[in-house]
Amino acid sequence: MPSAEIITIGTELLLGEIADTNTQEIALALRKIGVDVYRTGMIGDNPERIAGMLLESVQRADIVILTGGLGPTVDDPTRHAIAQAFDLDLEFHPDLWDEIVRRFEKYGIQPPENNRQQAYLPSGADSLPNPRGTAPGIGLEIQDTLIYAMPGVPIEMEGMVNEQVVPRITKHFGLTGVILIRNIRVEEIGESRIDALISDLEELANPTVGLAAGKGYVLVRITAKAENEEVAEALLEDLEKEIRKRLSDWTDLDPGKL
Repeated sequence: MPSAEIITIGTELLLGEIADTNTQEIALALRKIGVDVYRTGMIGDNPERIAGMLLESVQRADIVILTGGLGPTVDDPTRHAIAQAFDLDLEFHPDLWDEIVRRFEKYGIQPPENNRQQAYLPSGADSLPNPRGTAPGIGLEIQDTLIYAMPGVPIEMEGMVNEQVVPRITKHFGLTGVILIRNIRVEEIGESRIDALISDLEELANPTVGLAAGKGYVLVRITAKAENEEVAEALLEDLEKEIRKRLSDWTDLDPGKL
């Protein structure tokens, strides 16, 4: 299965002014098609630092997804950072500009000149349609790594990742696999005690087992990778039965009551 890294861009994220919800949405979308997300990162609106982070990710991952920094203002540097990272020119696309103009004309206004920068793409890149906003996404392949840049506005990003990015990734890698997860809620027992009881299961390669402590409970997470949902569900079923058997004093025996 291919690996991916996610980079969210925006100084407002680093300042804590808004919460990053895009990483979770992207990770969930990739999980559904069997892509492993190995790293995520957050960085401010600095083209040099974005370019550096992108170069590092390309060395490790099959897919790098960026979100944020594609707007029309000075502090929207993502397209410039991509061009800088790989020594590419930014090329003006009249068809993209025409689409931006048409979108503004629907409201009886002309676009400000700074919106023109949204019609520029790094050389060799394709645009990703954005019916929910003015900023098209960017898609290109560099050093055998797929790179996708999407707007940071959540509603625009969510539409683009599901309608444009996921289908492209699925087709490129010929993906048919899935990643499925089940959570078992355990109460009245500490995380360390649970670990002692199922530590051997936490060493499994597939499915994997992980623990996440909450307030007054612990979730035992089981993650299975397989070529289809039927096989993944079977892997989960067998392991869930074993975990529930070992933790029967602290968890509901009915799998439907999580």
